[in-house]
Amino acid sequence: MISEKIIDEKRQGKPLITEKTNGNNKKLFIESYGCSMNLNDSEIVASIMAEQGFNTTSKLEEADLVLVNTCSIREKAEQTIRKRLEKYNAVKRINPTMKVGVLGCMAERLKEKFLEEEKIVDLVVGPDAYRDLPNLLKEIDAGRDAVNVILSKEETYGDVSPVRLNSNGVSALVSITRGCDNMCTFCVVPFTRGRERSRDPKSILKEIQELVDKNYKEVTLLGQNVDSFLWYGGGLKKDFTSASEIAQATAVDFAQLLDLCASTFPKVRFRFSTSNPQDMALGVLYTMVKHRNICKHIHLPVQSGSTKILKAMNRQHTREEYLELVDNVLRIIPDCAISQDMIIGFCGETEEDFQDTKTLMEKVKFDFGYMYTYSERPGTLAGNKMIDDVSFEDKKRRLTEIIQIQQNHSALRTKSKLGETLEVLIEGNSKKSALHYKGRTSQNLTAVFPKENFAIGDFVNVRIEDCTVATLIGTAIEYSENN
Repeated sequence: MISEKIIDEKRQGKPLITEKTNGNNKKLFIESYGCSMNLNDSEIVASIMAEQGFNTTSKLEEADLVLVNTCSIREKAEQTIRKRLEKYNAVKRINPTMKVGVLGCMAERLKEKFLEEEKIVDLVVGPDAYRDLPNLLKEIDAGRDAVNVILSKEETYGDVSPVRLNSNGVSALVSITRGCDNMCTFCVVPFTRGRERSRDPKSILKEIQELVDKNYKEVTLLGQNVDSFLWYGGGLKKDFTSASEIAQATAVDFAQLLDLCASTFPKVRFRFSTSNPQDMALGVLYTMVKHRNICKHIHLPVQSGSTKILKAMNRQHTREEYLELVDNVLRIIPDCAISQDMIIGFCGETEEDFQDTKTLMEKVKFDFGYMYTYSERPGTLAGNKMIDDVSFEDKKRRLTEIIQIQQNHSALRTKSKLGETLEVLIEGNSKKSALHYKGRTSQNLTAVFPKENFAIGDFVNVRIEDCTVATLIGTAIEYSENN
């Protein structure tokens, strides 16, 4: 449950595969790196390209079109992409008709440089231009540059039904917002994904219904900042008495959307990510309590335990405000798991600031977290105007320290589940034993247990008998009432 990466995505960097569409005779090889939003975007791209005659393939060598969906959040992420592009081009020298394209945040950041300076791709497509892919392929055939990195204030892909890539058939991602208006000084996302906009709730419900029809059991509502979801439309009502009234409201906020989803689909388990401390309203917490099918887990990035560093990052919360929010979460939802993102060694971080981070961790005792050292990103305020003055040695030492702290806290949180009976959604076979299933609890802990007569997609109650730092081990005793 501990990582230096921002997202520990199991499908990250693997060729993404979906079912074949009869009649399609072209082959698409697509890989996705970075956050869950990128994976969801790749599913949108696969849907758009399926209509153009492409089926996905796991074999790079046989692809007519190779696309990599990229991340720019850290320098290491971009280095990984460049290595993959070198691999693609080595194959392209053998198969010169193959086209190579770069999508997403790195495409948006570097734009035409990919074509003009590096000449390692045929097309460059930003996060808001995926609908233009068919036209861009025609531009390549005509011998013209194929670039579209125009950011949109309206595009949400709300009318595109994403295909599910490498799906377990149980859990799926549904995007509810795109872009970000929070100008954190370390973050490139506002520049690569544009301004924040929310998706029509009706299109969100329609996509969830399509998943239900295919027997999916869990949906994660996605956004750079889900708590700032706000959609306008319909007729104004101040008080809602039904889900249908919410759908007709002039303004629907995230708490209302969450309530709408959970009440409309009571047999579906809902998660959401990512939350921003400055925008999380108490109404979201009370909605989580109201519905048993909303998971009791909040990913709540803190980034630093020092108010001074938080101000330098342009985070709109202080240390004290963050701790007050955590107190409210645990007061309203005592069994809620809280996870974190943490940046170590940001510009100007002193040993005293670092101690503030460690003491905050000791106060909260996060269930798990994603921690990494600060790396300067071109185009951000920190990259342009701040000095990256913390040495590599200090960054590495500090990161090692907080990873150990988190390791201890994760073990503590996991051990606290011993003897409990927890609802688990079965997602697939255990990696270590064909005789065991694995699944996740409401608090996002992985549990493994003997298969017996249960099946993938079942909700079961599991008695927890043992554990590792990150995994619960137990026995399924009965079906959950959520089935």
